[in-house]
Amino acid sequence: MESKFFTYFIQFMMTDWFASIPITLCSVATAAVMIERYLYYQKNRRDVTQFIHQLQRELESQQLQKAQQTCSRLGGVVGEVAEEGVRLMAEQKEDFSKAFDITVGLVTRKLERHLVVLGTIGATCPFIGLFGTVVGVIFTLDQLGVAGGGTPVVVTGVAKALIATGYGLVVSILAVIFNNLYTNTVKGFNDDFLLLKLLFLSFVGTEGHAH
Repeated sequence: MESKFFTYFIQFMMTDWFASIPITLCSVATAAVMIERYLYYQKNRRDVTQFIHQLQRELESQQLQKAQQTCSRLGGVVGEVAEEGVRLMAEQKEDFSKAFDITVGLVTRKLERHLVVLGTIGATCPFIGLFGTVVGVIFTLDQLGVAGGGTPVVVTGVAKALIATGYGLVVSILAVIFNNLYTNTVKGFNDDFLLLKLLFLSFVGTEGHAH
């Protein structure tokens, strides 16, 4: 059974190139984005609980330079946003909220990079596979009409044609799973940014009232 499936798959890859090449390209793109984004998120992942407590203490005692150093030590995109937030606190108290939102927006773009590829592949790959199956069935019926043949010929032809749909679905399912997973990861980063914004705004507000 396995050897027969493998034979059908090889035949599909070689004869139905109009479907196999696009789906294979999609699978390569999916794998590339999955690995690249995983490494990027792992590199930037931080536990911010302790960091936010420390930052809060430094802001309370108005040690902005020390706060910036703490952010710099944390590193990653969260540290980058926090460091920019401390700088904006010192320089742009009036328009802090808008300026901070711009910073977060730019960093979020970096976090969301290439996710559209996974979304597009997840949505279109099943249709490419379906197209390959439809064309494969048409060819099978055409050969059947020309050469004449019985049910086994049709069954074998349809079985080969359905490999296109199966291949497209496998690639699509992987793309959708990782797109959802990574979208939630980006949401996690955005939750951290929101926490930072609320922290900074509480100090910008109190300083505003003090003046």
